[in-house]
Amino acid sequence: MGAIFLCVHLAGFKLSAALTWPTPNPAFQDGQPIEAFIQSTSSGRVESGLFGCVRNDGYRFHEALDLYPVKRDRRGEALDPIYSVLPGRVVYVNKVASHSGYGRYVVVEHDQEKPAFHTLYAHLASIGQGIVEGARVESGSVLGVMGRSASYSIPRSRAHLHFEIGFRLTDDFQDWFDRQKFESRNWHGKWNGMNLVSIDPLGFYQAIRSGRVKNLNEHIKTIPAVARIRVHTSIIPDFVKNYPTLVTRQYYGQQVVAWDIAFTQYGLPKEWTPVFASESKEGNAGDVRVISYDPSQMETQKCKQVLSPAGSHPTLSKETLNTLRKLFGFK
Repeated sequence: MGAIFLCVHLAGFKLSAALTWPTPNPAFQDGQPIEAFIQSTSSGRVESGLFGCVRNDGYRFHEALDLYPVKRDRRGEALDPIYSVLPGRVVYVNKVASHSGYGRYVVVEHDQEKPAFHTLYAHLASIGQGIVEGARVESGSVLGVMGRSASYSIPRSRAHLHFEIGFRLTDDFQDWFDRQKFESRNWHGKWNGMNLVSIDPLGFYQAIRSGRVKNLNEHIKTIPAVARIRVHTSIIPDFVKNYPTLVTRQYYGQQVVAWDIAFTQYGLPKEWTPVFASESKEGNAGDVRVISYDPSQMETQKCKQVLSPAGSHPTLSKETLNTLRKLFGFK
């Protein structure tokens, strides 16, 4: 069965390229409920296969969609081909299942999009022919076969595709990793999951299908900011260089003294505004402060919080501090 494409013309908008659903299951395109395509965890709760604080009673974050197969062999193993959702370049392939909780996985960077986001396809049974780092793929190119590979055990009955859409925090992830004194090795360079920050894939696909947005850049602008944080530094981080579309104004030729960063509910630094020396003399290099926040989002969120509630003055969460260390190389 060939790739299933979302219609090129959606509510009058023409997409820059055909956006493909990553599996052959047509349920999403047909408008069926999530039970028709989402694989639950052992809890049996279909919501546990969605993106967000959906596991362990809301205390555990899941950064992807888990999509179940529509075809199996006689032994019950998944047979679904996995498709690249847009044209791009293969930037990472992990063929050794035991090296990651993702198992065998492929990362494609969609470098024709602005910003040039990546998609990640995990738990593959096998990698597709010709899918190697540097290879160009088209929308609908087969990347591999759905499976249940991982550094832990996934039962045959719960074989699925773990599908992420996101960005990498830094190109110098190894430096941060080495300073953590982990007992395990970083097998994956900058494509280690700890260096990746994601958005909700289903929310993006729903926004495209409804015609509310034409691309990921427009969709990101619709995601609310839970907090705005000012970081006093003259550093121009890799994230800004890699995703200049997320910067609100030109900074070349200016003396940058700080960055005002808007974070989404689950930690994506979605908007960057440079602060120039001519505009502010406040703060010393390395100072970080919360400019504003949305308490309504914080009240109901149990996991992956950007800010830790502390009375009327919330503070940066441990996770946000680690994100800033990765983004700016802070010790």
